[in-house]
Amino acid sequence: MFGELRTYNIKAMILEELEDAEKRLETVERLVQADVCEEALKRCAESEVPTINVIADEEFLPFGDKTFDLVVSSLSLHWVNDLPRAFQEIYRVLKNDGVFIGAMFGGETLYELRCSLQLAEIEREGGFSPHVSPFTAVNDLGNLMGRAGFNMLTVDTDEIQVHYPGMFELMKDLQGMGESNCAWNRRCLLHRDSMLAAAAIYQEMYGEEDGSVPATFQIYCMIGWKPHESQAKPAKRGSATMSFGELGKVNEIVSKSKKDDT
Repeated sequence: MFGELRTYNIKAMILEELEDAEKRLETVERLVQADVCEEALKRCAESEVPTINVIADEEFLPFGDKTFDLVVSSLSLHWVNDLPRAFQEIYRVLKNDGVFIGAMFGGETLYELRCSLQLAEIEREGGFSPHVSPFTAVNDLGNLMGRAGFNMLTVDTDEIQVHYPGMFELMKDLQGMGESNCAWNRRCLLHRDSMLAAAAIYQEMYGEEDGSVPATFQIYCMIGWKPHESQAKPAKRGSATMSFGELGKVNEIVSKSKKDDT
């Protein structure tokens, strides 16, 4: 489904990891919360764990090598300019056998809005420019994490649909969340005619029977480990005792083995 990248359902794994972390709450020495926005850090909820707030850029983390046992990122990596460097920085600050758990918006996020705006601009202005921030494809995500050095990678994707009365309500909500287009070369002006045409196209192509329109948010969940000698390793090449051609005869081979044992 996703090219060469093997994907797995990791929601249960993430929940299990978080439950274990909650049980070991008394063993957590400190929690470091980092964000490029000072106001966002001020609004963070209080925690029982000793907490330090640090204004930091994901591409230039101000921490020493092998500092943390766990790094968590929740729906912020789509704002990063240099995603490969951000993964390299996360890898650098993790201790050996440390784990990175993250979630970020994927490439199909807001595809209804993007398509409607593009069709409207082509119709009214003879061309279009992007009005939604760019997102990463799932196969690129796995490749980037592997290049950064992570192993035992697990990537899963999920989609959430939110319904709005219309396109303008959706755009107002995105602006209120601070999720407007972040591309530096974007067009600052979108003509009124194009906006009205986009809203009509959105309603015509994706509208529901009750008059609302859906907005799709695709979310990638990922886990990657920093290598350590204690981790499971694949068997050596050529060490297999059965070929793929024999898999169809596996029941026969098992039955024969049991007879030999008796």
